Parts: sequence; C-alpha cells; structure tokens
Amino acid sequence: MDVSFLGGPEPQRGVGIVAPFDFALDRELWRWVPDDVSLHLTRTPFVPVEVSLDLARLVSEHETLREAVQALIAVAPEVVAYACTSGSFVGGDAGERGITAAMVQAGEVPALTTSGALLAALREIGARRVAVVTPYTKSVTDSLEDYLGEAGVEVTGRSYLGLTRHIWKVPYRDVVGMAREAVADNPDALFISCTNLPTYDVIPQLEAELRMPVLSANQVTVWAALRAIGKQAVGPYQALLDPVARRGPASMAALPEPAGEPLPPPEAAYAETALPAEAEPIDILAEPPLGEDPGGLPPV
Repeated sequence: MDVSFLGGPEPQRGVGIVAPFDFALDRELWRWVPDDVSLHLTRTPFVPVEVSLDLARLVSEHETLREAVQALIAVAPEVVAYACTSGSFVGGDAGERGITAAMVQAGEVPALTTSGALLAALREIGARRVAVVTPYTKSVTDSLEDYLGEAGVEVTGRSYLGLTRHIWKVPYRDVVGMAREAVADNPDALFISCTNLPTYDVIPQLEAELRMPVLSANQVTVWAALRAIGKQAVGPYQALLDPVARRGPASMAALPEPAGEPLPPPEAAYAETALPAEAEPIDILAEPPLGEDPGGLPPV
C-alpha cells in the first residue's frame, strides 16, 4: 500500500539520557514520556566495581560524561539528562554543578542531573522535610543525606537495603516496606532514590496510602528534562505531575483559606489520588511477571 500521502512520521522532540552502564530500566523512563518526545539513551563504559561511593565517582567523571554527551549530540537532543542519583550527589552540590557544566560544555545544549532535578522537584511541591528510601549501602545513603542537607532539606527518616548489585530486580513489596518505615516522623514528602530501582507503578499507591507526595529518581529526571523543553511528563495520580494529586500535607499549609470556607483536611484532599473505582487496581506487592527482567547486562 502506498503511504507516501501521509507525509512521514509525527515530528519528535529529543531528550538525551546518559545512564550508568548497569542501568536496566529504559522502559520505565519511557512511561513518563508523551508520544511526541523520543528518548535517546547512551551508557557510560563498564567498570568492574559494585554499587558504592567509588562506583558513583567513576561513572560521573567529567571526561566520561563529556564523551557520552558528544555521542548523543549526533541525534540532536534539545536537552541532556544524567540519569544517576548517586553519581550526581556523591560530590555534593559543587560536584553536581560541575557535572552539569561539563555536560553543557560538551553538548552545547541544556543539561541536568537526577540530583539537581530532585531539588527542583522538592521546590516545586514545597517540601523541606523528606524521608528517603534507597537500595544503597549506609555510606551511599549517608552521602545522599549530606547532599540534601547542603540544600537545606531535612531528612526526617530513611530506610535502605544495603545492595551493591542487581538493584533493578528489587520487587515493589520491598520498596513499600521501606517507605512505610521511613515516613514515621510525618515528613512533607518521600523520595525513592536510585534510577535503577523500579518505582513507576508504586508511586500513586504510596501517595494514596501515606497521604503525601512521593518522588522517585526516574520520575524527577524525566519531569525536569521534559520541563526544560516545554513539555509535561505523563503519569496518572502522581503529585509532582498532577496539581490535583498534589493537595497533600506538603502544600496544604501554603494554601490560603478562602473566607468562610475552611480547607478540607489533608485526608479528604489526598483521597483524590486513589485509583477510580472502575480502574483495575495494580498489585504493587506482586512479583514482576516472568520475562520482564531486562537481564543481559554486566552485574555491578
């Protein structure tokens, strides 16, 4: 059949993604992306080091990132994001800024990192006190807390798994268990760290249960990258992306109370984030279906 009359495929906006060599969640990133945007991914070179502070430093060396960005520029992305939380917070605020500057210099396009996107997302939802969940060891989790502290963000509670490899295989039930433990001191929001930790389906469920905004590394990375080119990330029932879902404890105090009409309690406002009755509920505690483990990547 002759399809020449169609005039070609729909024009695409391009977002470049630099990921660590062991990144296994390409498909998760795509779930936040609208149909008229394409992700262009590349990875840093393999190094035989397990997930640690040493690995975070190695995969975020400026020369490594410059080469990765230069490889992406061939397909002309409008923005480039470094999708690695630990690699972008391990050097503190100065380190994150240095990474961003090196990427901008290499590609001559706007650039950002996951950790920088996290701070922007926390400002967006008005959160100053956060709980953190990580798959990392204690030392890497400590480094995240230090980075947030530099930015004036208080970590009220945290939970971590102590993993050094195969993070993409962590089931949702473990993420949920850590989240429940970390939020005991009623923070403004919860942050789930590591771009290799699956989170897309668990975010709306946790927000409905915990009644607070829930951010994740992949979510904030895609959100910030798309915002840089004037596009909006897609993701139902996620407070960062949906102003209606955002009406939780982190923002309620900042909302003016109309005269004669008191604000609803946080529980009432946040109930809107629950799945509608006609939707099929997602079993976030179920093991991932067989065949969905990306595999095939070198272990770290």
